[in-house]
Amino acid sequence: MITTIERDDDPRLGGYRHVGDPQWLEANGLFVAEGRLVVERLIDLPGIVVESVLVTAAAHRALEARLSDDLTVYLAPQAVLNAVTGFKFHRGCLALARRPPHPTLSVLGNARCVVVLEGVNNPDNVGGIFRSAAALGAGGVILDPTSGDPFYRKAIRTSMGAALSLPSVRFSTWPDDLAELSKLGYVIAALTPRGADTIDSFVERVPAGARVAWLAGAEGHGLTDGALAQADATVRIPIDDRRDSLNVVVAVSIALHRIA
Repeated sequence: MITTIERDDDPRLGGYRHVGDPQWLEANGLFVAEGRLVVERLIDLPGIVVESVLVTAAAHRALEARLSDDLTVYLAPQAVLNAVTGFKFHRGCLALARRPPHPTLSVLGNARCVVVLEGVNNPDNVGGIFRSAAALGAGGVILDPTSGDPFYRKAIRTSMGAALSLPSVRFSTWPDDLAELSKLGYVIAALTPRGADTIDSFVERVPAGARVAWLAGAEGHGLTDGALAQADATVRIPIDDRRDSLNVVVAVSIALHRIA
């Protein structure tokens, strides 16, 4: 159903006024996807309820073939999108969707490799890790209570939609919940510049077919002592001695590629 909207105070656009308020969106069980490519991927995903899509005429022409008849589509001028969102929104395409239920570790299935994040709250880093994890064969991403929301619109955009399709689990009791991964047979490998193993030596000695959980922390302070105490191995990626560390997205990507 396509509805033309001419005024930015139209009540049907109420949810879109909170695009910049992630707390309101989460409290109301919603998330926002932005940009044509991400919205295309969103509407193709099974199991996610899309409340509506808000598009300019140009974006509608680009997406028209992908928009099913049972999807609510609001067509509005660019000026209306800018006024509703509160900023100059140039991508011409937004979608409001229902947040999925909080999953358990069962969503990982038989995944051989997963990523575990502690204190990674920058949405660019969260989204970048999801993008790499999806591209490099990880079966899911696990987040501690302080890591960023993968359903935050910037994280979704940076992940190129991977945050919507790759399973993710939020641990509530940290770092004690890491023991649940050990029970599932995962070798917990903590990425740290002070690692006892180089990444090559770790990969060489890990048993063939072993399940590996790469544990990574925020840039700056890195992993906490409590998280490191739960790890089965500490692993470093050798870099130039004049540099202290790698960006967390880069480090996780290297680890995923190496174990694959």
